[in-house]
Amino acid sequence: MSQNHILIFDTTLRDGEQAPGASMTVPEKVAIARQLARLNVDVIEAGFPVSSPGQYEAVRRVVAEVSGPTICALARAVEQDIRAAGEALQGGARTRIHTFIATSDIHIDAKFGDDRFGKTLREKRQTILRMVDEAVRYACTFTDDVEFSAEDAGRTDLGYLCEVVQAAVAAGATTINIPDTTGYCIPSEYAEMFTTVRACLAGRDDVILSTHCHDDLGLAVANSLAAVQAGARQVECTINGIGERAGNAALEEVVMALKVRGSKFGVDTRIVTRELAATSKMVSVACGFPVPPNKAIVGRNAFSHEAGIHQHGVLRRRDTYEIMRAEDVGQEPEQIRLGRHSGRHGFFSRLEKLGAQVAEDQRETLYQQFVELADRKKEIYDADLLHLVDQHRLRVTEPHYRINAMKVSVDTTGQPQAEVQVYLSRSGVIRTVQAEGEGPVEAIYRAIDEAVGDAHELISYDIHSVSQGSDALGEVTVMIRFAGTSFRGSARSVDVLKASADAYIEAINKMEMHRTEEENVAFVGRGIIESFQ
Repeated sequence: MSQNHILIFDTTLRDGEQAPGASMTVPEKVAIARQLARLNVDVIEAGFPVSSPGQYEAVRRVVAEVSGPTICALARAVEQDIRAAGEALQGGARTRIHTFIATSDIHIDAKFGDDRFGKTLREKRQTILRMVDEAVRYACTFTDDVEFSAEDAGRTDLGYLCEVVQAAVAAGATTINIPDTTGYCIPSEYAEMFTTVRACLAGRDDVILSTHCHDDLGLAVANSLAAVQAGARQVECTINGIGERAGNAALEEVVMALKVRGSKFGVDTRIVTRELAATSKMVSVACGFPVPPNKAIVGRNAFSHEAGIHQHGVLRRRDTYEIMRAEDVGQEPEQIRLGRHSGRHGFFSRLEKLGAQVAEDQRETLYQQFVELADRKKEIYDADLLHLVDQHRLRVTEPHYRINAMKVSVDTTGQPQAEVQVYLSRSGVIRTVQAEGEGPVEAIYRAIDEAVGDAHELISYDIHSVSQGSDALGEVTVMIRFAGTSFRGSARSVDVLKASADAYIEAINKMEMHRTEEENVAFVGRGIIESFQ
């Protein structure tokens, strides 16, 4: 293996699944393993066969159905575990047994306290060295690819850690994992551990050092990268960073850090980064853990910009605020998110992409209407924008009727009441009318009919949500009939009663425009006839 290549060891199906509540079915594991193969990880740790029949079956199925990566199974440094792992991996083209044992004084005291392991710490340590030798040698009878981990290496005495590592290598281990099992280390001391272990293995360049970090202090990715700089050539990680307690180092973050800062690390991976977002979503669905929107690389907001200054910059040149391309990790590029912090550049850029044309002299007015809407909604969606443009165009043309104000009251002891103030453009009169109805919408419509001096036959009324979120827009569509002709009106608002009134008024205005056109046609017709008389 090239010294410039970093092996990516994915343990989503094993350590990742150990996160409370993240258990996956065997079919889900197989599907994810196939996706990990498309992602082109080097090693898939498919499970811990001895721990349950389901774990055993998952490993067996992944070995049988997934090709490409090395398929790995975990085993404690005991015979029954290693035998179960070897049997589950049987028939695989490329397999690995990953065996481990605790090495820190804290773990030795908790797990090897019985006198049968020795009465003193020194005796217990010697027992562990013997168990390492026996476990690795036994694992080698099933596969020539054996990995050894010193559990809780992060809190293990460095001198003793070197003894354990040397014993494992002498027994046949080809990969040595130095895990920060408890997420205790900081980058500088974790890197020093790798430097020390490399020194004690001088002359064994064929042995790969591996890093496996947990995120208890939020340093899993930082520690993994520090280990790479100190000589590690395998990184053990999980999709979305899932795992026990605070989780593991996130695969997508490690991979993209190595790629984006390639000149700093001088290494590469074989990962097909365009598959990162799809893999993230698959794992999220399978384990039931939503990806936080601000999650690096794969989060919904990872390539989104709402602040006006950021939008202006990224629209002119993406690398002003983006250090990698969204499409390179499978995300949508240039996600301009519109909200109260957005500026004109982001707003009109989105309108142009939606094909909405706005006259130059109308742009500022429309933008101010957008700002007013953004103060009422957390986020503005495309459906909101198109509606905003449509409504603006209607406002530019003076309608026959316009609602200036409206109040609705609902009392459980009586019928709902509505008061509407309607402006009649032809006469310049403002009429304020009150009415009751079986429901608030009927009360509004009765009041509007009285204000415009005409009753209208309501054929249909429909309401549904047209955007996302708890503050979603409601769209109301109504149909009214006049003289055998139907007229449709629609309106959207976060206030469905307002949308109901606006839709009704729009339908009435269309009806009045139709009347006016008929009157004009009749007037012109009469004029033509009179000219021939």
